[in-house]
Amino acid sequence: MSFDPIDFLERAVRTPSHEDVTAMRDLLVETLESADADVSVSVDDAGNTLAVRESGREGPHVVLNTHIDTVPPHVSFSREGRGTDDDTIRGRGSCDAKGPLAAMLAAFLGARVERGRVTLAVTPDEETNSTGAAALDFDPEPDAVIVGEPTELDVCNAAKGRFQATVTVRGANAHAAEPQAGVNAVRAAGDLLAALDSFDDRADRPESSDALGAATLTPTTIEGGTATNQVPATCSFVVDRRSVPPESAEGFRSALEDHLQARVSTERPVEVSVALADRTTPFLAAFETPTDSRLVETLRAASDGAVRPFGAATEASYFAEVAPTVVFGPGSLADDEGAVAHAPREYVRTADVTRAADAIETALADLQSKARTCFGRIRTSLRNPNTP
Repeated sequence: MSFDPIDFLERAVRTPSHEDVTAMRDLLVETLESADADVSVSVDDAGNTLAVRESGREGPHVVLNTHIDTVPPHVSFSREGRGTDDDTIRGRGSCDAKGPLAAMLAAFLGARVERGRVTLAVTPDEETNSTGAAALDFDPEPDAVIVGEPTELDVCNAAKGRFQATVTVRGANAHAAEPQAGVNAVRAAGDLLAALDSFDDRADRPESSDALGAATLTPTTIEGGTATNQVPATCSFVVDRRSVPPESAEGFRSALEDHLQARVSTERPVEVSVALADRTTPFLAAFETPTDSRLVETLRAASDGAVRPFGAATEASYFAEVAPTVVFGPGSLADDEGAVAHAPREYVRTADVTRAADAIETALADLQSKARTCFGRIRTSLRNPNTP
């Protein structure tokens, strides 16, 4: 049967996937298996849905990737302006990332695969720990990767990474009536929070990226003390790091710990330690694909969009280790009224889904017309969180 991306998107947004992706994955597999195109479909042990179209002829391997999980809570489907220029689908996941998925499905199923291979790889947990993307192992390795996210049809060739760490401050308990008898960890944490502002002034800081700008460091949560009449012995706060190449997670952790330890008061010293968030998969590192790469130029010409960085960390960093990678899709993270993705007012315009599908299909045709040697191999991100 012919594939209608808007019909699929309506069904997808109606299918909750914020707690369990099983129903959404079943819909995806059913759609792929019933398509007119010659498609090989499988679900691997990590829950990734993999669909392959193979030409049987030498040529590039292009991977289309996005995800099916959404953030809670579920927001019901609605459609406004049907049949008009303002035809809009609303609901959780409509733009992040079921709109991009619908566009990729249309391009994947509609493309004429005359050389090489096209793989659609859809991950189950991008919004949490990226265990699906971390488990992907392509053979042969891809020559180009397009990651579906809401970019307003711009071609995003770079993105900052995201590291998370907890700073723990240890002092000594005492009665609040005799505060000088203890070491107040909450008070010390206040001084260390202020010291975050000078972290990126140090001599060995990562240089700003022309595309991404400077790295950022933001405290997000804080916790300390156990009783209202006691000098607190411990306090901890979480920091969010948006990194630029070539900073690694471990390099950031070590540098922050050294920076904060050097700013502890010598009169009332506390112990300071910094620990990265516990996760079994690599952090989403920064990546940057050259603007003159064939993938960037091809998709930009097909979409008529701008070339710019993406506004959030993304699993694209995993793929950028081995192949030129961009982020692309319909929808936006935010508009003039405020947040769109991850918000109750999430929406995507159906015309943009169709335009994204056409652009990806056009880009696939152009990419498949080239020899694999035209793509090159780049390594633009640091995937291992333990790499200094």
